[in-house]
Amino acid sequence: MPNPYPFAPDGAGHGILDGLIPEIPSGAFSSCPVPLPHGSEITIGHGGGGRLTQELLDRVFRPAFSNRALEAQHDGAIVRAPAGGRLAFTTDSHVVSPLFFPGGDIGKIAVNGTVNDLCMCGARPLWLSAGFILEEGLPMGTLERVVSSMKEAAAAAGVAIVAGDTKVVEHGKGDGLYVTTAGVGVIETAFTIGPASIREGDAVILSGDIGRHGMAIMATREGLSFESAIESDCAPLVAPVAALLGAGLKVHCLRDLTRGGLATALVELAESSKLAIAINGAKVPVSDTVAGACEILGLDPLYVANEGRFICILPQALVKKALAIIDSSAPGGPASVIGRVRSGPPGQVTLRTIVGSERLVDRISGEQLPRIC
Repeated sequence: MPNPYPFAPDGAGHGILDGLIPEIPSGAFSSCPVPLPHGSEITIGHGGGGRLTQELLDRVFRPAFSNRALEAQHDGAIVRAPAGGRLAFTTDSHVVSPLFFPGGDIGKIAVNGTVNDLCMCGARPLWLSAGFILEEGLPMGTLERVVSSMKEAAAAAGVAIVAGDTKVVEHGKGDGLYVTTAGVGVIETAFTIGPASIREGDAVILSGDIGRHGMAIMATREGLSFESAIESDCAPLVAPVAALLGAGLKVHCLRDLTRGGLATALVELAESSKLAIAINGAKVPVSDTVAGACEILGLDPLYVANEGRFICILPQALVKKALAIIDSSAPGGPASVIGRVRSGPPGQVTLRTIVGSERLVDRISGEQLPRIC
């Protein structure tokens, strides 16, 4: 049974580090990932999905672009088509470094990241656009490999890449390759799936183990090697969402766990719904290898990014059926009930540890792992 919380000893009375052989190069952690507060310039922490990201959104983007769809604060916008029906629309930019890593690459993330955001709106993804920023000197073979990966990922998710754009910048000004994708999907359920639909008493289901993507990126970037390889969980979530909605389950909210990990997603949903969420840390699955890597590097897996995991919030009465559906269709299972929605201070998320204590879960200020998507 994987240790659900990496900073606690396992049942044998010794650390979870046994069986891991880390090789940490000198200088791997020469800079602090948590920036000092800045009000006049952008820092790397503004891209981490945590407190600084939220401050940036509230200070710059939301006042400038405020509208009803944007204020829903969901993974994408739900809009009504002029001819009737509802569409989901989303966009995402991808700056992951390195471009290739165990379990994926920038092309696979670009497709799956946008597809999954549409799924979290309860939509069936249909079309994507792709914009490429290429650096002069990028090997043509690298670009061909990324595009081929995008083709395969799009086919697996059942979407078509129907529009795009390409720009080239001078050598030294683009870090190889950046990709921006946008996506459109059709909403075929009558339910409104989003933070506003969350209700007190709802169950919180996690689709699988967490932390694989962020640690796969970190291990590759810093040249770390472990006895067991860590692969990214990058995968499309079309199948489990379609199965949940196809079964007629009244899902209240879905959220995939990308930048900021499970913890940040829960805080975002608690704040948007103006409710509180209580989580049982012993129910949050973390593989032994990921837990050990986090312990070595001083990281909390609750905040480590994922690219193929999601949480599903729905009435307690539907839990048994939802678990069976997610187990049979989602990558990375088994699924588990990790908590519930409750009354309490709006936006508060609490976690009960395996020793029985309770602590608050909040956004982190900076960036644990920059450029992981």
